[in-house]
Amino acid sequence: MTCWEGNNVSQRHPSSPLPDDENVVWHSHVVSRRERERLHGHQGVVIWFTGLSGSGKSTLAGALEQALHRLGVSTYLLDGDNVRHGLCRDLGFTDDDRRENIRRVGEVAKLMVDAGLVVLTAFISPHRAERKMVQDLLDDGQFIEVFVDTPLATCEARDPKGLYKKARAGELRNFTGIDSVYEAPDAPDVHLDGEQLVTNLTDQLLDLLRRRAIINL
Repeated sequence: MTCWEGNNVSQRHPSSPLPDDENVVWHSHVVSRRERERLHGHQGVVIWFTGLSGSGKSTLAGALEQALHRLGVSTYLLDGDNVRHGLCRDLGFTDDDRRENIRRVGEVAKLMVDAGLVVLTAFISPHRAERKMVQDLLDDGQFIEVFVDTPLATCEARDPKGLYKKARAGELRNFTGIDSVYEAPDAPDVHLDGEQLVTNLTDQLLDLLRRRAIINL
C-alpha cells in the first residue's frame, strides 16, 4: 500500500451528556499514565483506522497489532463488529446510533490509553464530527487517524461479508457508501492506498510510530 502522511436512537442510552451531579466526582489514580507507559516501555496512543466496509481496516489493524505484539508492545484492538456483540449491542445504524457507538468506543479507548496501551480501532466511523469527538477526548499526539482509502468498486468486489450485495438489493438500509454517506478525512495523519500490500503498509506505520517516538523498538 502507498502511504501519505499528512430509525430513532434507542431509548436505552442517552442522546446527550448527563447533567452535572455533585455526587459524581473524578478520582485521580495513584499510578499515573506516565508511570504505566514507563512500565510498558512505550507511549499510550489510539491508532484510528477509518474507511468503507471492505477497505481493509480490520485486516490492516490486525497485521499492525501482530507486528507490535512481536516487538513487545502492549496493544489492544477494538473492532467495529466485535463491540456490537456486547458494549454496543443495543445500537442500530442510524446516524444517532452510530454517533453513540463511536462515543462509547472513544471513551473505552481513552481508558486504555490511560493504561498505557497502544489501542488500534477499526471502525467505518463515517462522519468527521464523530472522529473529531474521539480526538478531543485525548491529549495532543494521542490520536492517529489512518484513512484506508479504497475505491467503492474494490470494496464491493471484495464484499467479505456480503453486505454490499444486500445493500444493493435493498435488504440492508443505511449502509455506508450505498445509501449512507462516508465523509473522508480532510487531513488524516496517514492516508493509505487500500489496494496496495498490507505488509508494506504495516512497515510504513511502524516507521511512523518510531518517528513520533511512540515506540522505540
